Amino acid sequence: MDGELIWKGNMLFEGVATSGHTILFDAAPESGGNDVAARPMEHLLLAVAACTAFDVVAILRKMKQELTDYRVRIHATRRQEHPRHLTEVVIEHLLKGRNLDPAAVERAVRLSDEKYCSASATLRVPVTVRSTFTIEE
Repeated sequence: MDGELIWKGNMLFEGVATSGHTILFDAAPESGGNDVAARPMEHLLLAVAACTAFDVVAILRKMKQELTDYRVRIHATRRQEHPRHLTEVVIEHLLKGRNLDPAAVERAVRLSDEKYCSASATLRVPVTVRSTFTIEE
């Protein structure tokens, strides 16, 4: 997985994924941003919710469960003494379907949490982050 972040002025950046898709990132107004795009942590949390949702839908399809509506809400609690650190992330799955089997739904959510969603796993597993820099002329 690769990508690039391109500064668009002020505190606005455009992220470009390997696929060519783009997303915008902005900082909060109190940090100099213009509030025209989601903050990086919001993107991260929504990515975790999306990754989990993709898994749940795929697993339920394999189990022949028929969804008619599905939403995922994600809530993060910040550490009081250090608001940039999270203490808990809760993913709430709201599903509707024709004769949905609660055991199948529970299994799909558990499998996604435990084995499948790489974005979710990133929040639980320590990852080495290394930075380099180049000054271009």
